Amino acid sequence: MSALDAARAALSAEHAAVYGYGVVGGQIGDARRAEARAAYDAHRARRESLGRTVRDLGGEPPAAAAAYALPFAVPDAAAAARLAAELEDRVAGVYADLVRAADGPLRAEAASALREAAVRAARWRGADVTFPGLAERA
Repeated sequence: MSALDAARAALSAEHAAVYGYGVVGGQIGDARRAEARAAYDAHRARRESLGRTVRDLGGEPPAAAAAYALPFAVPDAAAAARLAAELEDRVAGVYADLVRAADGPLRAEAASALREAAVRAARWRGADVTFPGLAERA
């Protein structure tokens, strides 16, 4: 996978995460609403940065879809927390691909994004994952 393809995949995942956090925010409840908002803002910032990265690499950034299929129903705060952890796991996976495909500052930025997603996933889940971003080793 080229760095451009991996960056485009990461951007697509960030689009989905921003959408997903809109659902999380609607169901999470007051106790964790600030945490959900912080994650939403972080994904929006990463999304904007990745759009510039894709252009810098000579590509056209993929547009966000109008809606995304959720992996399960989110009727309450517990399901919203599970969705947030799932979103972070998915984002970590694409950033792991970008770490493998990129070098230099882009690789460092991807590693930072992977770490941030893994930490957020652990907070939402209440436990960590041994090899975040590497589904085949989880």
